[in-house]
Amino acid sequence: MDGIIKNQKELLQKLGINALNPMQEEAKLAISSYTDVVLLSPTGSGKTLAFLLPIINELDKNCASIQVLIIAPSRELAIQIEQVTKKLGSGFKTNVVYGGRPFAKDKAELKHPPAILIGTPGRINDHLQRGTISSKTIRTLVLDEFDKSLEIGFKDEMKAILTNLPELNKRILTSATQKVSIPNFVGITNPLTINYLNEGVTTLKVQTILTTSKDKLESLVTLLKHLGNQPGIIFCNYKDSIQRVSSFLHQHNINHGCFYGGLEQKERERALIKFRNGTHQLILATDLAARGLDIPEIKFIIHYHLPLKEEEFTHRNGRTARMNSKGTAYVLQWEQEEAPEFITKLNPDSYLVDELIQYNQPTIEKWATIFISGGRKDKISKGDIAGLFCKQGKLSNDDLGLIEIKTDCAFVAIKAQKALQVIEQLNNIKLKKKKIKLYVV
Repeated sequence: MDGIIKNQKELLQKLGINALNPMQEEAKLAISSYTDVVLLSPTGSGKTLAFLLPIINELDKNCASIQVLIIAPSRELAIQIEQVTKKLGSGFKTNVVYGGRPFAKDKAELKHPPAILIGTPGRINDHLQRGTISSKTIRTLVLDEFDKSLEIGFKDEMKAILTNLPELNKRILTSATQKVSIPNFVGITNPLTINYLNEGVTTLKVQTILTTSKDKLESLVTLLKHLGNQPGIIFCNYKDSIQRVSSFLHQHNINHGCFYGGLEQKERERALIKFRNGTHQLILATDLAARGLDIPEIKFIIHYHLPLKEEEFTHRNGRTARMNSKGTAYVLQWEQEEAPEFITKLNPDSYLVDELIQYNQPTIEKWATIFISGGRKDKISKGDIAGLFCKQGKLSNDDLGLIEIKTDCAFVAIKAQKALQVIEQLNNIKLKKKKIKLYVV
């Protein structure tokens, strides 16, 4: 436990942040002072950092077992929390566990228990039932986006987890939803609630695009050509629909990524990486991407399918017009289709799809994403990669985009026209004593 850092200023510097926002300051004080806290704040407002800082401050450096358990509804959100925790560089061990990866890998990593364990409800419950983790020293529980975990069917797993945490004395629940109901099994009776859901200054426009055809594929392409080359998410209700829409977009040379529950975890992670770094300006997604994920500020979202519930409509829209920003939500609606009341009550502006001016072909590929077969465990840093690509790869700073380091690999965005040249020059070169392989993903 050498090198423990608890000074807030030092921790924030590691994230490139000078000061906390008002919500984070209030949450930090509340979590430090109260045993049960419910934190309600919009997507993108910084809830993860809000609960991590006071939690890290209370960790016992002499304890060699798990002290904090953080549960998230999706693998991506769990991984995202782990990444933020590790970027803080507090010196406390952190691990993440989730379904879709070998259980044996979890067991190997957990032989030396972390101070902070992050995971999805199913996998955490599995570990508790098998006895591969001990709950004897877990004093703090965070249920991040807890209502989403309940909504997608993890009630039994969460109930089982709570019954296996006998020493729990602090519970922190977060959500981006106003109307939240806390089940009795959570054990919270009189929490301190911090509500910032109405604090963000956002400007969300909702527009209905009416189509004459029940099949909206052609209308979607028309709308995308109207919007041009800017980042956005297209929401569908079903994964089968995503495959159909994706195929049609490919036929029209519109580059995009896909994100839905049926994809392998590696494919989902890479879709988000390529969206974050600009390789793809568009991503086709189910409601799995409606909240909690670390994605860049986007200019628009499109409801290819009308959402089935008002809550999902709200969370989809929350991906654009996030804290202190503007955005537009487009609802693609067949003219004979009846929109739900939660859409019509907004009195959205309506346009016929044929009225839209088509500016240009969207999503011209400016960036390419290169995979590197080395990561944190090889002591490789972003600076090492930037130096290699600029010196030996002969790239300028403008040719280099976002760099993301994972445990055993890394991903780098570079100008698309330079990708093959760089791979030819750098493939099988040594970086930090490791021979690395490179390829475009």
